Amino acid sequence: MPDKKGTKLLIHLALIACSVVFVIPFVWVMATSLKPVEQTMTVPPTWIPKTYYVKFEGKQVEVKKGITTQESGYIAVVTEGPKKGERLFVPESQFREGKALLQVQVADRTFEDYYPVNIEKVIGAGWVQVVEKTAGQYAKTEPYWTFVPPQEVTEKVKFWWDNYTAVFKKMPFLTYTKNTLIVCILGSLGVTFSSALVAYGFARIRWPGRDFIFTLTLSSMMIPFAVTMVPLYGVFKAFGWIGTLKPLWAPAFFGAAFNIFLLKQFFMTIPKDLTDAARVDGCSELGIFFRIMLPLSKPALTVVGLFHFMYAWNDFMGPLIFLTDKETYTLSLGLQVFQSQQGGTEWHLLMAASAMIILPILIMFFFAQKTFIQGVALTGLKE
Repeated sequence: MPDKKGTKLLIHLALIACSVVFVIPFVWVMATSLKPVEQTMTVPPTWIPKTYYVKFEGKQVEVKKGITTQESGYIAVVTEGPKKGERLFVPESQFREGKALLQVQVADRTFEDYYPVNIEKVIGAGWVQVVEKTAGQYAKTEPYWTFVPPQEVTEKVKFWWDNYTAVFKKMPFLTYTKNTLIVCILGSLGVTFSSALVAYGFARIRWPGRDFIFTLTLSSMMIPFAVTMVPLYGVFKAFGWIGTLKPLWAPAFFGAAFNIFLLKQFFMTIPKDLTDAARVDGCSELGIFFRIMLPLSKPALTVVGLFHFMYAWNDFMGPLIFLTDKETYTLSLGLQVFQSQQGGTEWHLLMAASAMIILPILIMFFFAQKTFIQGVALTGLKE
């Protein structure tokens, strides 16, 4: 018989290993949100944000690291030809008798030839290119660059907290947040109340065809959104709701099959003696629902509300289909628009915005986890 303690230890180690794997993307998002843009797509990836300095004319200058030379060469200025005046790095293998081998394009034809150059600096193999950091990513002035030995580069850890404030300048983040909260809060209230009311009818009231209707309700979970989105679009267009937030929260007031099932199972765990005693005392079904069932079902109701809140917070397809005005965009759609409209994606700002979207859900789950776990654990227990 295998050792139970050893088996439990292996299971725990396996779970910890899986947790580490799943947490890696989150760590990468948080780390990237605190990096400068040039460190976001480095290979191998830079996990800890850093800044680099070199001494230039007696001063410490902040720089970006570029390529590392594979062979010795020269920094030279072209003196003749189509590239006259350009300052570039010429490898030793492409330098001959004071001339550098350059690739030149004339009209639609590209060719290589040797052109005279003036040597500015001799570069050794393994030297690192450093580029002076300018005030903005798209500065008009050409930053100064050179090559230095690796030991001349000073490295320090630095977190770029300004990325978070820059998000609010680059996109209407507060507007997107307000729209998302409207959808999440109204939808959570609607789906919690409507699902609880329907679930009470299935769990506590006997009526003809109840079991068949309940089965039919559960079977609707198998219908994908892709099947219903075109008819829904037609309905909402007829109502004049396209371009507003109503299509994203109004359907929640008609319940959801999974939430109805979850609450029905929870209601069945509440002793019937309580509801029977209330009926004997003359309490109506709505009175029983509001005065007995709902107060005793706070854990399950919280779970339903949290489930829908997280779904609405992360929903992308719904806003993409029904929203047409940028003033009504939610966070998920706004983030996608920010990524697609920037030309070259500013990954540090995109990850900063993503971090601000993820953190509220994590904080909410952290404070509500006890109620969340209790609501899920008690659901489905029989009387």
